[in-house]
Amino acid sequence: MAHGDITHIDIPVNDVQAASRFYGALFGWDIHEIPGFEGYPMWSTPNKLSGGGLAPRGEGFTSPRSYVEVDSIDDALAQATQLGAEVLRSRTPIDETSWWASFRDPDGNEIGLFEGRTGDGD
Repeated sequence: MAHGDITHIDIPVNDVQAASRFYGALFGWDIHEIPGFEGYPMWSTPNKLSGGGLAPRGEGFTSPRSYVEVDSIDDALAQATQLGAEVLRSRTPIDETSWWASFRDPDGNEIGLFEGRTGDGD
């Protein structure tokens, strides 16, 4: 994916197994857990162009969060702050080759950032 592409959407859920059954049946999403990320099933659409995770709902995570691919999380957070955003989470490792962060835009929306590559080389 390229800088600016939406790369991932997390959906907060109370019961990951029930949500997996629901979204799998409703949309035909392929949903499965990846080793090392147990309790966080990942979903992908039938055309394999988009996907995300079914993340446990928790304090501060009650609405879906979209993630945007960036070349540099640090640069994107600096620019977002200059444009009036509030950093909610600074650059945080996912694994050895990828990181995430999030900010609240001036309208109050939480947006996630993704930098790196996934296990399949994206």
